[in-house]
Amino acid sequence: MSHFPPEDLTGVRVRDVTLLSDNWYFLSRYAFDLRLADGTWQSQLREAYDRGNGATILLYNRERGTVVLTRQFRLPAFLNGGAGWMIETAAGLLDGDDPGAAIRREVAEETGYRIGEAREVFDIFMSPGSVTERLHFFIAEFDPADRPTAGGGAEGENENIEVLEIAFDEALAMVARNEIRDAKTILLLYHARIHGIL
Repeated sequence: MSHFPPEDLTGVRVRDVTLLSDNWYFLSRYAFDLRLADGTWQSQLREAYDRGNGATILLYNRERGTVVLTRQFRLPAFLNGGAGWMIETAAGLLDGDDPGAAIRREVAEETGYRIGEAREVFDIFMSPGSVTERLHFFIAEFDPADRPTAGGGAEGENENIEVLEIAFDEALAMVARNEIRDAKTILLLYHARIHGIL
């Protein structure tokens, strides 16, 4: 769980942290003071969900003109009116590893591919109003011959991941048809298009 100093240079003083749940990750309520532009302090109460930081990657093959994506069930998407089965880039939590090592581990677990160099293109906060997670975005070329396992997710984690190899242009068309609705995946697909990767 994140720990904050009582006052820092950004004009925030955290007065109290109350753990509300640690059933899966950490949900906490923060009582803090925020210094406004006029120099006055305003007391606020907010909740934040701390699930750790993560990494995601777009696997692509220039010669084939394809990308590797995954499909798995996401309960929150289902609860909010979606089908639940989301098409996404491979991703996972860092779990104490540096982002590069973590994403190579996740690629192997989820897709079965071994990759060489993975290039980090940016890192962002995906939902800064409620979640502390910083997500590191990578791209890497995959070799269809370098796939020692079928992937599908880490054993014992009940991920039930389906691995998809999709033509890059079709993946972009799936975004336009609202068939790919995952933000990290859309960001990486558009990054690849804007920078002429495929």
